[in-house]
Formats: sequence, C-alpha cells, structure tokens
Amino acid sequence: MIIQRNSYLQQLIDGRENGLVKIVTGIRRCGKSFLLFRLFVEHLRSEGVADDHIIRVALDDVTAAPLRDALALYEHIRSQMTGNGLYFILLDEVQLVPRFEEVLNSLLRLENADVYVTGSNSRFLSSDIITEFRGRGDEIRVFPLSFAEFCQVTPLPQDEAWAEYYTFGGLPHVLSLTTETKKINYLQQLVESVYLRDVTERHRVRNPQELAELLRIVASSIGAPCNPTKLSHTFQSVKHVTVSPSTLNNYLGYLQNAFLLEKSMRYDIKGKRYINNLAKYYFTDLGLRNALLGMRRQEETHIMENVLYNELRRRGCCVDVGVVEKRTMAEDKRMLRQQLEVDFVVNYGSHRCYIQSALMLPDADKRQQEMASLIGIRDSFSKMIVVKGRMRPWTDVHGVLTIGLFDFLLDERSHLR
Repeated sequence: MIIQRNSYLQQLIDGRENGLVKIVTGIRRCGKSFLLFRLFVEHLRSEGVADDHIIRVALDDVTAAPLRDALALYEHIRSQMTGNGLYFILLDEVQLVPRFEEVLNSLLRLENADVYVTGSNSRFLSSDIITEFRGRGDEIRVFPLSFAEFCQVTPLPQDEAWAEYYTFGGLPHVLSLTTETKKINYLQQLVESVYLRDVTERHRVRNPQELAELLRIVASSIGAPCNPTKLSHTFQSVKHVTVSPSTLNNYLGYLQNAFLLEKSMRYDIKGKRYINNLAKYYFTDLGLRNALLGMRRQEETHIMENVLYNELRRRGCCVDVGVVEKRTMAEDKRMLRQQLEVDFVVNYGSHRCYIQSALMLPDADKRQQEMASLIGIRDSFSKMIVVKGRMRPWTDVHGVLTIGLFDFLLDERSHLR
C-alpha cells in the first residue's frame, strides 16, 4: 500500500539545495523513513537524478552498525562522492551516531552535498541540537496520517472511516492490519515496548510505572486543563502515591520531546498574554491514546477536539487554548466575572482564527453556549464552529462560520476561511 504524503514531500522538494540540513522529525512509525527513502527518492529519480548520486544510509539497519561511528560514517559518504554534480545524502535515524552533529556540520561544508536526515530521538528538539543547527537546519515535522490521507487509502465510506480513524489512529502500519485484535495488539505493544521504553532509557527514568501512569491520566482527560500541581494532586487522591510537581513536569517534557504529546498553552485573548498556570495536552496519535486505556473511554467529543488540534498543527499552525473574560451585572449590582473558553486560537502567519469544536448543536441553547465566547471577542479575525455532521458552511449575523467536520478536515485551507 502506497500512501502519498504530498504535503511533506513538497516541503522536502521546496528545501532542495537551500544550504540547510533537512531534519525530518516525528513520532516513531509515523512514516518518516518511507517519506525520505521511498517517496523522495522516487521524486529525485523522476527529476533525472542518477542513483549513484543518491547516497542512502539506514543507520538502524544491522548492516549499518559499523557506520554508527562519526568518522566511519563521514568517510563512507565521502568515498561514494566520486563524480561531478550534486549528491543527495539521506541518513535515517542519524541520532544513533554519537557526535552526529559533527558529521552533519562537515557535510554542510561540501558544496556538492544536499543533506537530509530523519530522527525520532528527543535530541532533535533539545537545546543543544537547536543551538548547533541554528540557521543551518530546516525541520520537517511529520505527523501520523491525517483524516484526509486516511480517506485516500481506505475503501470505507466517510462515516465508517471516521469511526475507524478515531479508534485506531493514523499510524500507517495499522492500515495493513486486517482485524481489530491485530490493530489493538500492535498499538499496545508500541506504547509499552517502544515509546515508553525509549523515554525511560533515554532519560534514565527511575520509576517507569509513574511515567506510564501519568500518560494514562493524561489520556483519560484529553481536553481538560491541567498542570503538574494538579496532576500531583491526582496521583495523591486517586493513586495514593506522592509524585512531586517538578518530577511530573519533567515527565511531561520527556513525553513531548518523544512526540507522544503536544502542549497547548492558555491564552488570554483580551489581555493578549499567556496564562501560565494551566494548559491542555493532546495525543499525537489517538490510536496510541486509546490503546493506553484498553480501548475504553472513547468520548467522541474530546476525541474530535484532539483530531482538530492535530490537523491544525499538521497544517503548520500555532494553536493555543483561548480564554475570554465576560463581565455581567448581578441583581445586587455586583460585577460578576466569568471566564469562557475558546477551544483553539489558531495563528498561521499573519492570519488568525478562533475555532470551537462541537460534536452536535441540537438546539438554540447549545449553539448559544458555543457562541458565547466567540461573540465576546471584539477583534476582526475570523471565527468558526466545527460541527460533526453534514451541512453546507454558513455564516450567521455575528460573522461566525459554521462548518461540518468532514468539510474542515478534507479542505487543506479551511482554517483560512
């Protein structure tokens, strides 16, 4: 099964010969190697690039073990650059090479080398790698399959495809598995044997059970604001164990660096400032989230919110959680303050929009509830409500666009309306 990842392929094409290292990052098993070694190589061949000018090294292959030495890898690459013209150097899982930064820096100095690497290791987001390649690195972040990509390769009608997608997620290999049991087993093994073990070993976590339990707690409360202190209280009250907020804050950082979670900060829209006390955490892949919970607690409302967040991030948007303060006068003339939430404050270049996620709008009261925070925003940026269901997009007297979920997910530019 060939899944075209056109948006990521285009980013690689746009980055050709720009003098930077193209760093393809993302969660393990999301398709980084396939993108670079299959789709990009096919594109290069279609452009007339000869095979001997495409140097590929898969460093996680056992046969490449001798090349996991910085000098050996560099000499291996240089030994193949024997002709004229530009060489495309593709390195998979480059973080397996100690001092790989020195290799990449050395390759950057070659006028006839264009360098592309993949890595799912957290070092690709840590301060040392950012500092090392500031101004010389071009990150292409790869996500699991979007709903649009999923629909391109599944024969299921949209409603059934949606249920399959939000249950088992978008890791490409899941699509090749033929039964629910195989899909569940694959996802559970990935969580336990790959992702959590990677984080535990990489950061020398002394209590892996705490880390796993934290991930389950976050999985059971996606869409709910939290912070390390609040999570510490949850451990104390529900699990009857004491875990300090600083330890939990470290764990959350590890999980974000491993691309399992993403953090969305709370933003005061009227005050134009971030509120640092609470944030929301979303799962990069919902199949992994569901597997953590034994495929239970699949609340479609929160899952839809997570899917929308991932889609906006995949499109390159910065996404915050919005807060709008509403003031009303009580009967006793006291001024009452109420904080209303906007699900997403979406920034894309100079464009901004505010989005509410609503599974259903069965009546006027529910619509008014979803509208309240949007109406309270006094700027001129676009506002929309995404609703599960089939409808023609329409704009009301307040300028709020209502759009169906599938129309939003399948239209790459729907957030720019």
